[in-house]
Amino acid sequence: MKTNYFKNKVIIITGASSGIGKELALSLAKYGAALSLAARKKELMQEIIKQCSQSGGEAIFVQTDVSKEDQCKTLIEKTVSVFGKIDILINNAGFGIRGDFNEFEDLKLFKTVIDANFYGSVFCTRFALPYLKKTKGQIVGISSILGKFATKGNTAYCSSKFAMAGFFDSLRLEIQDDGIDITMIYPGLVITGFVERMIQLDGTLVGEDGKKFYNNKMMSTTRCAEIIINAVKKRKRQVVMTWYGVLGVWINLISPKLSDFILKTVNKIHRMKLGKSI
Repeated sequence: MKTNYFKNKVIIITGASSGIGKELALSLAKYGAALSLAARKKELMQEIIKQCSQSGGEAIFVQTDVSKEDQCKTLIEKTVSVFGKIDILINNAGFGIRGDFNEFEDLKLFKTVIDANFYGSVFCTRFALPYLKKTKGQIVGISSILGKFATKGNTAYCSSKFAMAGFFDSLRLEIQDDGIDITMIYPGLVITGFVERMIQLDGTLVGEDGKKFYNNKMMSTTRCAEIIINAVKKRKRQVVMTWYGVLGVWINLISPKLSDFILKTVNKIHRMKLGKSI
C-alpha cells in the first residue's frame, strides 16, 4: 500500500480508546494522517495520542459521547478548528448488550445501544457532511456481521447495526453526486475486548468471563485494521470479513430457514460452553 494516500488527511475516528478504533488510530498515524480521536474515557487516550505522535502522525483527543448530539457537533467543530478540514469520518463507536428481548425489564438499556451504535453515526455524519463535500471525502461505517444477519439474544445490537446499514445505503444514493464515498465494514469475530465490555441485563459488564469467548482462530485487531485501511484506500462500497461471514450472508439470502437453523445451533453451542450471559 502506498503510504502517501493518508498523509496529511484529516481523519476522525470515534470509539478510539480501544479495540478496532485504537488499532486504526495507531496504524493510520504511521501513514502520516492527522487524527481527531473521539472516546468517552479520557484516561485511556493519553498514551494513544502519545503513540500516534511518535509514529509520525498528528493527533488530538476530543472527549465525546456519540449518543449526545451536541457532543458530536463539538467533535466536528473542534476537528475543523484545529485541522481546517475533514477528509474521512470513521464511525466506529459502539457496544453490545446480551439478552433476549422478553427478558428486558424496560427498554432503557435497549435504547442506550441504539443511541450509541446508530444515532452516534447519524449525529457525526450529519455535522461532518458539509466539510466532507468540500474535500470529496469518505464516510466509513464500522458495522458488524450482525448487521447482515441476526442472532438470538442480540435484538438491540442487531437492530442498531441493521439500522446503520440502511441509513448509510440510503445516504450513499443521496450524496453520490457530491463525490463522497461511503464504505461499510462488516467484521466477524475479532479479538477486541468487545465481549468483556458487553452489558448484561442487570447493568453489569460481562467482564473477565468474556475472554472465554475468544480463540486463536479469530481475527486480530491488527488484521482487521489492515483490511479496513485497504478498503478505505480503494474507496470500496463494503467489505464483509471472514469466510464464515461471507458464507453466512449468502446462506441467509438463499435459504433463510437454513440460516435460522444454523444460527440456532451455533447459539446453543456457545451458551453451553460460555454460559447464558455471554
